[in-house]
Amino acid sequence: TCEYNYVLSCISCEPRVLSLQNILSLILFLLPASALTTGIYMIFSTKPEMATQEVQPNETLTNLKAESDTLKTKLEDERAKLHDVELHQVAEKVDGLGQFIMKTRRTLKGHGNKVLCMDWCKDKRRIVSSSQDGKVIVWDAFTTNKEHAVTMPCTWVMACAYAPSGCAVACGGLDNKCSVYPLSLDKNENLAAKKKSVAMHTNYLSACSFTNSDMQILTSSGDGTCALWDVESGQLLQSFHGHAADVLCLDLAPSETGNTFVSGGCDKKANVWDMRSGQCIQSFETHESDINSVRYYPSGDAFASGSDDATCRLYDLRADREVAIYSKESIIFGASSVDFSLSGRLLFGGYNDYTINVWDVLKGTRVSILFGHENRVSTLRLSPDGTAFCSGSWDHTLRVRDRGYHLLILVDDKSSWLMPGQILLVDARTNPLG
Repeated sequence: TCEYNYVLSCISCEPRVLSLQNILSLILFLLPASALTTGIYMIFSTKPEMATQEVQPNETLTNLKAESDTLKTKLEDERAKLHDVELHQVAEKVDGLGQFIMKTRRTLKGHGNKVLCMDWCKDKRRIVSSSQDGKVIVWDAFTTNKEHAVTMPCTWVMACAYAPSGCAVACGGLDNKCSVYPLSLDKNENLAAKKKSVAMHTNYLSACSFTNSDMQILTSSGDGTCALWDVESGQLLQSFHGHAADVLCLDLAPSETGNTFVSGGCDKKANVWDMRSGQCIQSFETHESDINSVRYYPSGDAFASGSDDATCRLYDLRADREVAIYSKESIIFGASSVDFSLSGRLLFGGYNDYTINVWDVLKGTRVSILFGHENRVSTLRLSPDGTAFCSGSWDHTLRVRDRGYHLLILVDDKSSWLMPGQILLVDARTNPLG
């Protein structure tokens, strides 16, 4: 037939002339029709198997998640077995605090938009604050004067921190990086010219904190990570991966070694990290919404957290569990910031309803409500000596409060806080307060 004549003509061709089309034609003509049909069927019948293989990785993730949930449940059960008493039950015989009053002594005005973060200097006098207006301001809390002001290249400066030496400040926000500005005695000096870009994240910078020296800084970010950086070289020293969403806050342990820190975020988790290994050593997941703030207890054995679920919670690191919840039915707004008193007996919580609630840590009761701000309280910090605390708000101001202390400024610019009714004897030559 004509088909076989075509096949013979293809075979008789020289190999170099034989094209791919001719080879395919030979295969199609030489194969029986039944074999050709079987081959086509096998090709199409393998597609469902390939699709099944593609689903396997998703099935593996599902199995791993189920196994993780099972382990979490077992862990919570083991924690519950060791939880034999509540904190407020242990503190039943402890005397209550009674009336607690704090008054606003200074109001710092100068920001043109929401105050987002603040930090105290170790000298107990100066404060650094950052705002949505893109400005970072260094204040004298005694005189309310502005000592330095820096305009950042972006708005929403969400993080700021004072260096332990008091000679530099760090800040960052929507620019995704942490910048360090050295401070000098010359208040007219252009700080922006000496700026160092230290850290670079892939999303916004949410918090920063110097370690026990000016040479290292810890940052957290909306990219779900925390990182430790060398300030001088800008080199990444350690990264911390473990949060499943934005990391919103962090706090360094108060111990001199400073080898651990705690972080909180939008995944409702509070994680404790080892800075040397980069590993998460403890994790707590009892909040029902984003964790906005974390703060270590003065001894370093516990930490508190504030959340959008309108509660503040206390976690004991030795007991490896939550030991107290600070809440009331009348409080329906989230807690944006928390901090302890110097003794650890009081917990200050700033809330989105413009108030600051003061809690008795041992008894779990509210001992005071502080008013004054005209918008949500976004940040608060106790002074290093524990005599006062400062709060920042979306009303563009910062307020410095104390319990009725009066300020005495001495001739050498040193200062002390006195309770009403106290008499202070000062030797003008030696100044014993130094």
